Amino acid sequence: MATLPTRHIGPLSVSAIGLGCMNLNHAYGAPPSEADGIRLLQHALDEGVTFFDTAAIYGQGNNERLVSKALMHRRNAFVLASKCVLDVQDGQRILNGHPDAIAKTLDQALVRLNTDHIDLYYMHRLDRKVPIEDSVGALVRAKEAGKIGAIGLSEMSAATLRRAHAVHPIAAMQSEYSPWVRNAEVAVLDACQELGVGFVAFSPVARGFLAGGVRDANYEAGDIRNLMPRFQEPNLSHNLQLFARFAQVAKAAGLTPAQLSMGWVLSRSETIVPIPGTRSIAHLDEDLSAAHLTIDPKVLAEVETIFAPGAIAGPRYAPAMQAQIDTELLPEEA
Repeated sequence: MATLPTRHIGPLSVSAIGLGCMNLNHAYGAPPSEADGIRLLQHALDEGVTFFDTAAIYGQGNNERLVSKALMHRRNAFVLASKCVLDVQDGQRILNGHPDAIAKTLDQALVRLNTDHIDLYYMHRLDRKVPIEDSVGALVRAKEAGKIGAIGLSEMSAATLRRAHAVHPIAAMQSEYSPWVRNAEVAVLDACQELGVGFVAFSPVARGFLAGGVRDANYEAGDIRNLMPRFQEPNLSHNLQLFARFAQVAKAAGLTPAQLSMGWVLSRSETIVPIPGTRSIAHLDEDLSAAHLTIDPKVLAEVETIFAPGAIAGPRYAPAMQAQIDTELLPEEA
């Protein structure tokens, strides 16, 4: 079994790069077969990944079931993270931060995952109808009952983090972060540093964009990028010009674009753990190789120049999706 460098998320020691499991069941068109998903998850563990991230909403619970089938026979070898608040109940997608809803989602997740304990359990989104203190209180009670270990938040603001942390120490904040999504730099990263909260960066290669996985807007049906303005024309053509410059910088440095994007995220702070997601074992190995790289600061500075404030065309989310997000907006988005 290979090893990766480690980093800390609150009280948890994890591989410096984890794995986001979402796209094995959710959000990117037709999923791979169960056998292929299991093969990828087991390969990740063999290659030193000790941090796996799933959620109740992914594939309507099927992602948690897949993680269970692939990994639970090696339960002591990894840190397990999942999420509540976003869920499917009675066939309907819900966003419900009420304590009763959190308790119900958690109990169902434990069954799907075939475990009695989830190491890190996040609120997936902020339910603005329920005080954050009440939602965190439900997670505190779950921790006291031994059902979860550490408490996390996802896609929330620094102000919300501070309110939650006042109820109980928050171990992790998970939000999107890459050279082309920098919202966390407005306030959340500073708040995490101040409070001792780990930062988990999802989509560190920009939903495939900074790995060269997007050439045009012809995505599969059911691919979430169909709904994201910066992945659609006329924004996409502009953004592909930025990627071409980024790819040239990577090539000159002897790196692939994915390695440069991953390396940039890792370089931002020792408290950041990126969790790329992929269906390809080759892409996974490429992502993980970044944990062993040291990138010249001059190369990282070139990345900063390409993705300077205001350089990217189009917002991160369409208005309907943005309405569920509590993270701060960048000046150009506001």
